[in-house]
Amino acid sequence: MNKAILGKKLGMTQVFATNGVVIPVTVVEAEPNVIVQIKNEDRDGYNAIVVAYGKIRENLVNKARMGTFKKADVEPKRTLREFRIDDTSPYSVGQTINCDVFAEGDKIDVIGTSRGRGFTGIIFRWNMRHQDNTHGGNKVHRHQSLGSGPGIGKVFKGKKMAGRYGGTRTTVQNLEVVRVDPARNLILVKGAIPGPRNSVVMIRNAIKA
Repeated sequence: MNKAILGKKLGMTQVFATNGVVIPVTVVEAEPNVIVQIKNEDRDGYNAIVVAYGKIRENLVNKARMGTFKKADVEPKRTLREFRIDDTSPYSVGQTINCDVFAEGDKIDVIGTSRGRGFTGIIFRWNMRHQDNTHGGNKVHRHQSLGSGPGIGKVFKGKKMAGRYGGTRTTVQNLEVVRVDPARNLILVKGAIPGPRNSVVMIRNAIKA
């Protein structure tokens, strides 16, 4: 991965292309990210940079994280993320990464935390089929059979069952940057990206483009 940035998902809107076609886009506010630490292969076993993003009051930062910011001589931030890169030589502690690191037409991957939906059943969670809605003796339409056959008497590991749905790390690949507005720190991404409004997302160059 050569370039990446953290941003806040603001919501969706639409823009018009030069030929008049309407393009649905997600607006990401990517304020400057500050590099607070650089990791290299000799010391840490891999190359990476640690960036900070988002405003926060100093009294809400714990001592361990505050030590990281003081060592880098950087103002405390809300979110820390690590970006693995091939070469760390162009970067230095205290350097900022701006939204104009991306340009119109770039292919990107967006990583975020999907919207949590709480405890759900197998139909909503796994898109399973419900039982027939007949008027016979069957009065249970959304329940799941846990039987595994005679003589086994157990539920196999990995069986799809009801449970917590959403709230997981999700990556959408090969999206396209429609527009970049450095004056307002905005990146317009074609289509939808994971997460609710005001959630933090990571934008990186596409690894499968």
